[in-house]
Amino acid sequence: MKHMPEISRFYGIIIRMFFDDHNPPHFHVIYGEYKAEYDIRTLEVLVGELPNRANQFVLEWASLHKEELMINWNNLQNEIPANKIQPLE
Repeated sequence: MKHMPEISRFYGIIIRMFFDDHNPPHFHVIYGEYKAEYDIRTLEVLVGELPNRANQFVLEWASLHKEELMINWNNLQNEIPANKIQPLE
């Protein structure tokens, strides 16, 4: 199993990214029993689903941090540790 560092956490939502993960660039979201993957560039859900309110929080957070998410993605593809990203407040 690949290591999946936690990038951020807010309102019970956990954001993670894998080392050396498949394209397109994306991040993983865990919220209770829900799981989803979001494309960093388009912010569309690639896999899974979240309740509407959690989805809105994730979209708001990701739109604020797209550049940092892409930097983390590129770092993780090169086995460089990811940086934490500010939670949504």
